[in-house]
Amino acid sequence: MRFVRLLAFVLALLAAPAAEALDPSTLAKLALGDPSAKLEAIDDLLAAGDSDAVPVLRALLEGRLSVAAGKQAVIEEGGSFIDPITRKPLAVPPGDLEKVSINNRVRRTLERALAALGLSAPTAAERLASARMLQDSADAEVLATIDRALLQEKDPLVKDVLRSIQAGLALASPDREKRLAAIDELRRAPSTRNKRLLLQRLGRDAAEPGVESDPAVRDALQRAVVSIDASLRTTEIIGWIFGGLSLGSILLLAALGLAITFGLMGVINMAHGELLMIGAYATYVVQSIFRIYFPGAFSWYLAAAAPAAFLASGLVGLALEIAVVRALYGRPLETLLATWGASLLLIQAVRSLFGAQNVEVANPAWMSGGVKVMSGLVLPYNRIAILGFALLVLLAVWLLLSRTRLGLFVRAVMQSRSTAAGLGVATPSIDMLAFSLGSGIAGLGGCALSQIGNVGPELGQGFIVDCFMVVVLGGVGQLAGTVMAAAGLGQVNKLLEPYAGAVLAKISVLVFVILFIQRRPQGLFAPRGRAAEEA
Repeated sequence: MRFVRLLAFVLALLAAPAAEALDPSTLAKLALGDPSAKLEAIDDLLAAGDSDAVPVLRALLEGRLSVAAGKQAVIEEGGSFIDPITRKPLAVPPGDLEKVSINNRVRRTLERALAALGLSAPTAAERLASARMLQDSADAEVLATIDRALLQEKDPLVKDVLRSIQAGLALASPDREKRLAAIDELRRAPSTRNKRLLLQRLGRDAAEPGVESDPAVRDALQRAVVSIDASLRTTEIIGWIFGGLSLGSILLLAALGLAITFGLMGVINMAHGELLMIGAYATYVVQSIFRIYFPGAFSWYLAAAAPAAFLASGLVGLALEIAVVRALYGRPLETLLATWGASLLLIQAVRSLFGAQNVEVANPAWMSGGVKVMSGLVLPYNRIAILGFALLVLLAVWLLLSRTRLGLFVRAVMQSRSTAAGLGVATPSIDMLAFSLGSGIAGLGGCALSQIGNVGPELGQGFIVDCFMVVVLGGVGQLAGTVMAAAGLGQVNKLLEPYAGAVLAKISVLVFVILFIQRRPQGLFAPRGRAAEEA
């Protein structure tokens, strides 16, 4: 009876109009065959590299492939039914359907086959995802598919993964030269996965089944493992250095504005973190405007977001200086409490405007992805961009303070307020402009921070302590010290995180800064400014 149903099913498919890439008899095995027939059909499709079969295989895996009236295979899509071969809609009474069931072995084979057939997907990202899925599940049956994909593949990342899979499968080849070539290929692409494959082939005893017995090949395996270990250590060191520089650039952007308001002006501004947050939300607003009104130019929204963040935070800082800080110069405790209260008001104002939930600021297309420096090490474009942005902001601040009239007045007031006032410098105006400048720089830091995480009302709370640590450790009023302190704290944090965790690493850094300041109160560089004037 089952044979009769299968024969009728095949005849019905053969009678269907349209030329099919998917063979009707293969589809019959998938729909009506037993598990062995299904496995055979999947292997046939895999061997043929038939990417047109992907929708049918995916429907079978997801339980959307059914048989109508015992003879017509149908795929359910969005509540309707289509023909698997012609892809045309079908009218099927629900009572006539029988869902095609699969066991675990068929399910695993389907997953592997879909990953292998995905190597011919139209986009490099899809092909890369399929290749990575195959890394731990590929076997000799997909080797022909991988060979074909390698001949056609143009993307270097996808090709590297495919070569790694190909070499891993070739380790079990009976041909000695192929095994040696596979070992060399895995050695030139160092990764923990490739090291594991080599160690599995090496084993502990050459007499074990599945373990390499040829002395020359075993020697090559041992040399490859040692080489991969050395490469992984180098990769880890370079990654640690870059991670530390990346964190240091973020700390620098966050602390650079505070280096002016606290370092140069002596104002303890506890609302500095909220100025970062204002800059991040200004970036979010500009992003939203570009999405609605200028979608074609969305990739360049940061060119408008950076000055918007600077102006938004600078204006908030200007209002803060006039309304709160101006009357409290020279009274650090009152300034601390007043600016802390202002920070709470700013947080609540943002919650009222944007809600308490975090908002997402998307990276432009040119900041997505990363650059592959070496095998196993990819440096994200957004981190590289933030590092470059921090250097540009630092250069701009240095030029402003050392090469402009405003910078000259700021330095004069910093050295001696009374002398500067006696020479005709309007010290209240300079205080206001310097505080606004420091606030605007904090906004630029918020714009950068928005590119590496979500933006929320409490964004600045996590940076205020770090900012003060950077400024105090570097030396109050010293931009060079701020740069060195930010880079140093970033490196130390990244060095300690793998061993102590992020929280304990930050606590350890705080303890170190406290002990350092106890021995060297002036920080890395001796301070200049109002503190020096009073000394």
